[in-house]
Amino acid sequence: MTAQAATTPSPWRQCVELARKDLRLELRTGEVLLVTAPFGAVALLFVPLAIGPDTPLLRQLGPGMFWVVVLLFGVLVTLRQSAADGPAQLAVLRLCGVHPGVRLAGRALANAMLLLTFQAVLAPVAIALYNPDLTGGLWLIPAMVLVAAGLAALGTVAGALAEGLAGRTILGPLLVVPVALPLLLGATQVLATARHEQAPWPWLLLMLAAIGVIALTVALVARFLEESA
Repeated sequence: MTAQAATTPSPWRQCVELARKDLRLELRTGEVLLVTAPFGAVALLFVPLAIGPDTPLLRQLGPGMFWVVVLLFGVLVTLRQSAADGPAQLAVLRLCGVHPGVRLAGRALANAMLLLTFQAVLAPVAIALYNPDLTGGLWLIPAMVLVAAGLAALGTVAGALAEGLAGRTILGPLLVVPVALPLLLGATQVLATARHEQAPWPWLLLMLAAIGVIALTVALVARFLEESA
């Protein structure tokens, strides 16, 4: 084993370090917790204001509205300005021998952590405003994890496709939202199925299959996206 091979971090270590770099940058800028999360909470507030004191209807709409807000505002989380690497940063990563797929995986890991935080902030707001029926609510935990993972991967690919473009924050949602429909469908049906005392494994497997397809796509196009950037 050569000295260079012995000192070169593994791809997993590179991925974790890149994710840590993105998370540290987010802590300094506060784009998610200080900007996007408050706007998401306000979006949840609009529906009760528009409908009025119709408690049964609000309880029925609550879970769906939560996931719609997570999807729409979650795209903005993955496309935040702090997630845009400049030419100098990309050049440094190339010189360090970081594979394009590892770079995208690190970005996706950081996005997933931020999306989980975003969902954790919005969930109490949705419960307070809509008072939904949380029978089988424990199934929401794997649903939140899968939504965060899938949306993070989609947002990472969309951000790489739109990298360097002036309309990055406009083009990104147009690319992500249509493809994220299986995640939205599965997430909304998980709680509805659990209320009927049935295990929502088919919907979780649907979401997991969608994530697998997205991850495979990222692995296949990572080199092309790096060269085009």
